[in-house]
Formats: sequence, structure tokens, C-alpha cells
Amino acid sequence: MFQIVRKQPVQRALRVFTRGKHHRHHTGRSRPQLISLYSASALTVGTVVGYYYGHYEEKPLPYAFPESSTTSINDLNSPVYADGASTLMAFKKIKALLDTDQYSQEQSELESHSSNDYSTHSPEKHQKPRLVVYPTSTEQVSEILKIANEYSVPVVPMSGGTSIEGNFISTRQGIVLSLSRMDSIISFNKSDLDVCVQPAVGWQDLNEYLAPHGYMIGPDPGPGANIGGMVGTSCSGTNAARYGTMKDNVVNLTVVLADGTIVKTKNRPRKSSAGYNLTNLIIGSEGTLGIVTEITVKLHLKPKFERVSVVSFPRILDAANTVTELIQNGIQVNAVELLDENMIHVINDSGQCKRVWTETPTLFIKLGGNDEKILHHLINKVEGISSTNNSLSFQFARDDTESEELWQARKIGFWSSIEYAKKHVSPDVKVWTTDVAVPISKMSDVIEETIAEIKQSNVFFTVLGHVGDGNFHAILIYTPEQYAIVKSLSSNLVRRALANDGTCTGEHGVGIVKRKYLEEELGTTGVDLMRKIKLAVDPKRILNPDKIFKIDPNDNIDV
Repeated sequence: MFQIVRKQPVQRALRVFTRGKHHRHHTGRSRPQLISLYSASALTVGTVVGYYYGHYEEKPLPYAFPESSTTSINDLNSPVYADGASTLMAFKKIKALLDTDQYSQEQSELESHSSNDYSTHSPEKHQKPRLVVYPTSTEQVSEILKIANEYSVPVVPMSGGTSIEGNFISTRQGIVLSLSRMDSIISFNKSDLDVCVQPAVGWQDLNEYLAPHGYMIGPDPGPGANIGGMVGTSCSGTNAARYGTMKDNVVNLTVVLADGTIVKTKNRPRKSSAGYNLTNLIIGSEGTLGIVTEITVKLHLKPKFERVSVVSFPRILDAANTVTELIQNGIQVNAVELLDENMIHVINDSGQCKRVWTETPTLFIKLGGNDEKILHHLINKVEGISSTNNSLSFQFARDDTESEELWQARKIGFWSSIEYAKKHVSPDVKVWTTDVAVPISKMSDVIEETIAEIKQSNVFFTVLGHVGDGNFHAILIYTPEQYAIVKSLSSNLVRRALANDGTCTGEHGVGIVKRKYLEEELGTTGVDLMRKIKLAVDPKRILNPDKIFKIDPNDNIDV
């Protein structure tokens, strides 16, 4: 991947030799002396030429690292990955590093590390790894990547395996680096309100560990998600309205780069102006820049009191206006979720709740604090604001048990949607979970326009929104025959969000499913800058190839 750069002084040496030849006509030396002089001159020139032609500086070829601030996909050649023999040699060396139970080429293991049942995009038959490895330490990850980089073997990281945008599909057959055995809590720094963990620690397990001490982490994505994957997609969840996304909740990272280099992004201070923000560069990069092996996460005090209110409205617009007024009045909610009437219907149909809900657009609101009187004052303010926005009913929990009962409806919404569709649509339905975010002021219009279009398609759907930060999901549940329709609905929703100053993904990441929208959102130059950064740290393009943006001009993956 390197070219030899010749040095200009060679030409000067030749000019010296020429001047020497011309000078002989003005000397009185004998023929033997002249021959000796010419021989010496020839030796000198040979030495100079040999030095300058042999001396070189290594410089990346133009297609590997163009001399520009950004890299267009058209500037690149296709990446060259290991052939069969080189792959086998790399696998042999990697296996020698590990115990026999730390790697597998069993078909069942390869299949289970290819995708999951609820991913938006299923891999093609050939899109699966050839080897799964299970490192247990940062050092093992480093040694594996050194070999993979040497032989140009693609590596896809995987922790919980719950991502749904094709984030860990093996588009290039190589290695899946399963982090599932790196599941230790390394240190709990109670005085500093942070905890350091390995990537396969689940967020729910971590919260259980922290609960007796009165602490919790901020993000709360779907069940089964691990901290490593949460870093990869910069996920959030229902608590984002108060605690922010993963980018707001990570202190530092330990990362292994493509060539095995181990980097710690910073120390543990809550603030630092020392150089580039490497931590946030890695968060959301989906394993394309490095493999995260340790994460220091910020902790938050669990509210002493937390109560749930459930408010129903005649229209989504009324619910959205309520949320806007809550924010404008400085009412800090722990979470505020919007469920459309279809979602409420499937929850009622599931029979998993003790009460039957009014089947209209509904807000589920969490309020918390350390003073119960102040908390009740906030609840009264929420009720008043809801009333001015045409609320149909207002229910609130009087204790923790009732809060859990009310919030249960929110928690079961996704799975209730799928089970309902299996009973009433078809037993072989598939699910496409969309994910966009828009400014809160735009959200009600975008949701209502989306619902109107979906209703015309006859595709079954429910809507769930993290309305405190403008993020919502239309859950499209369809039969195989409706795939093209659903794909079009999803595409229209993304472009509707972009047209309203939104983003193509609020919390699920780009993967391969959202690649084509990233350029529409950020522009060509924005994506080209990302590609430049990728090539700077992974010039062979081995880390999670083809995710977020194209790295191959001949890439024909169509999602």
C-alpha cells in the first residue's frame, strides 16, 4: 500500500558528472589520470544515484489516503481482503492465542452471530462470519486485531446482539469478535459517581448492582442491550429526556484500534479541555474505528420518590403540545412517552395490565425527586397543563406499586404489538422498527403525516415516541408480501424527518440500513470527512466494514 518517492538531488549529481566531463579539455593530465578521474566520478555518481534511488519515504497511495481534507468514495479502490490461504493462516495464529473454548467455527455459532430475529434487515446467505472468537481481555483483543490487520481479515464486533439496523452483519466474511465473555464490573467509584465496566455488562444487570447503593445509569434502551453496544450506537431510551444519550453519560473509554494499538481516550475527570474529544469520536461509531473494551459510565442518584402519570388525549397534537408546555414551564420529567391509539389497543388486548386503558393517544410521564411534597406539586402542575390541552383523563400513581403497574403498560408495548399481529394479521409476520428524531415543535405534524400514510397502505402499525427529545418509532408489522410497501413507508418517514430538520436515526444507529440517508442528512462533505477519519485509523478497512457509510466504490449492498 506504499509507493517509493524519488528524491530530486539525483539530477544535481548528474549535472556534477557532466561538468566533470567538460572540465577534462582544460587540464593537462595524462590519459591514465583521466581514466582514474572518470572512474572516481562514475563511482561517486553511482553512489549518489544508488542512495537517492534506494532511499525512499513511505507515503500512502492516493487511493488509500488522498491528500485532501475529505475522502470521496470515488477516490477509493475496493479494499483488498485476505484470500483463502491468508485467512486460514490468520485463523491458525489467532487460535494459537486462545483456549480451545474461545473460538468456534460451528455452523450454529456462525449463524447466531450473523443477525437477530427482529433486525430491520436480514443478511444474505453468504453474509456470515467464518470464525467467532471470544476474548476475555483488552490484551487478547489487541493480539487478535494485530493478526487480523496483518492479514487483512475483516473483524465485526458484537456484544449483546440486540441492534436492529444491520449493525453487526458480516458483509465481508471474516471474524466476529464476540465480547460476551468480557462482562466484569472493573471498579465502582462511589465517591466520584462513576463505574468502569467491560462491554458485555448489561445495563439492567448494572442497575441491579448499583441499586442497593442508591445509584443508576442514565440510558435505558431495550431489554438485553449491553454497555458496549450502547456505546457503539450512542443509544438512549426512555430516560433520555432527563439524563441524555450515551454520549452524555460516558467518562472515558479503552479502545483497541485496527492494528492492535490500545488507546485510553482520557482519564476520569468530569471535565477536560485536553486535546480532541476522542471519547465522543468513538461513541456512535459502531465499531468502525476501534473495539471498545472498557467503559467508564457516569452514575446518577436514584430518585427517592418517583411517580407515574398517565394522560389520554383526543389527538396526538394535544399530547405534543402538553410536552412542549411542560418543557417551557421548566418541569423536569424523568421520562415522557407517547403511545398512539393502536399501541394502547394492543396493550389492552394482551391482558397483561390490571386495567383497561382509553384507546386514544396517551402520555406516560415519570416525575421524580427527593421531596414528596414537591413531587405532588409537580404532578398537580402537569395535570393543569394537560387539562388546558384537552386531556380526556389523568391518572397518577400514589405509591411505588401503582407506579410500576402504570409503567408496565409502556414496557410491554413493543412485544404486545408483535403478539397482536401474529394473532390478528398472520403468524409469520415480520417487524420493521423505524427510528427518527425531529425538533419537538415538528413532532406532532411528522407523526400525524406518517400515520395517515401508513393507514392508506393497510400495513399494521403502532407508534411509540420518546417525546421529551423528539424521538419516535413507527413499528411496522407486515407479511412477507408487504415488504416493498414497508420499505417505502420507512424511507418516506426518514425523508419526512429530514425535511423537518430531523435525523435519520435517533438511537438505533446507522448500520447498513440507514447509510443512504446519512448523506442526505449531513451532505456529501460531512460523510466524506467521516470516511477520511475512518481511513486514518483503519487504512485496510477491516473494522466492521460497510457500516455507517460506503468504503468500497463497488459496494452494491441495497437495503
